[in-house]
Amino acid sequence: MVVPVEHAGDTSVRPPADTELHRRLVYGDESALTEAYEAYGGLVRRVAVRVTRSPGAAEDVAQEVFTHLWSRPYAFDADRGTLRTWLSMLAHRRAVDWVRGEARHRKAAGADDLALQAIPEPGPGPDETVVDRERALLLHSALAELPQTQREVVHLAYFGGRSYRQAAVELGIPEGTAKTRLRTALRTLADSLADPPDPALDRGA
Repeated sequence: MVVPVEHAGDTSVRPPADTELHRRLVYGDESALTEAYEAYGGLVRRVAVRVTRSPGAAEDVAQEVFTHLWSRPYAFDADRGTLRTWLSMLAHRRAVDWVRGEARHRKAAGADDLALQAIPEPGPGPDETVVDRERALLLHSALAELPQTQREVVHLAYFGGRSYRQAAVELGIPEGTAKTRLRTALRTLADSLADPPDPALDRGA
């Protein structure tokens, strides 16, 4: 089902009667969805823009709202309020979800950047100490132990300077997959590079 976009939210369109429109939606009448979108699409997008501050996100929210109306018409109860009010509330709720999702995404991206920065620089240099060289060797050994799919993302993100989104494009995989592989690899590397416990401490020396 594709929500129509032409003339959406035209203020000259007279809102249809909720009860009759709801009945037609329940029976799967696509023209009823078109009428609802023409009558309330603009309102839904305005509500979403106020919350998200993003016209693009507002369009996505509108698609979600009317897809929900089409797939779950029983969720609207004409006895408890108007369709206009119900769609406005649903748009606000979906827009808030979008904002929260973006906040989580930015926080996760920042955590990934910090994790990458925590990995020691690869390869020993002429002025590095023995400890630095050993940790560099440990890093390469730990990288070699990673599954190839995770190793590819780490090499692009760490050695190639790509974000996980750019790595996803280069590898031809979904962004979520690239992000998950990178996070898993970073956790594995962090565990592998952690300082081992001192045996003397274990013996209580």
